[in-house]
Amino acid sequence: MRDRADFERYVEQRSDRMLRTAYLLCRDWGTAEDLVQTALAKAWLAWRRVGDNPDPYVYRILANTHASWWRRRWRGEQPTEVLPEPAVGDAADLFGFQDAVRRALAGLPPKQRAVIVLRYFADLGDDRIAEILGCSAGTVRSQASRALARLRVDPAARSAMSLES
Repeated sequence: MRDRADFERYVEQRSDRMLRTAYLLCRDWGTAEDLVQTALAKAWLAWRRVGDNPDPYVYRILANTHASWWRRRWRGEQPTEVLPEPAVGDAADLFGFQDAVRRALAGLPPKQRAVIVLRYFADLGDDRIAEILGCSAGTVRSQASRALARLRVDPAARSAMSLES
C-alpha cells in the first residue's frame, strides 16, 4: 500500500473501528476523534514504508499517541457534572452496562487498558497486540492477567457484570 488511493481506502475501511478503539482508550468521543486523526496523519507521513498490512503500524501509533497524551495530561481537575439520562426500558439497561464498562476500564492503568481494549474490543490476538504496543506477547499476557485480576475486584466491573445478566 503505497499511494494516496490506498491510504484513502484504508481510512474509509478502518476509521470507524479505529474510532471505537480510540474511544475505549480515552473515554471521550472528541479526544478519540483527535487521537484517530493524529494517528492517521502520522501514518500518512510514513505510508510508503508501512507495507501491505498497515494495521499493526497504525494501531501502534494510536496506542503510543494515547499513552503520550495521557502522560502529559494534567489531572488536577476532573469534570464531575453528569447529565441525567431518561429511563427507557432496555435502552437504559444497555446504557448502564456501557457506563459500568467504561468506569471499569477507566480504573485500569493505560497499558493494561490498551491490552484489554485491543484484545476484547478490537478482537486482536496477543501477538498482534504485542506488535502494536511494541512489547512481547508474554508482556501482553501478563498485563491482561493483571488487568483482569484488577477488574475482578473492581466495584464498577462487578456492577457491569450484574447489569449484563
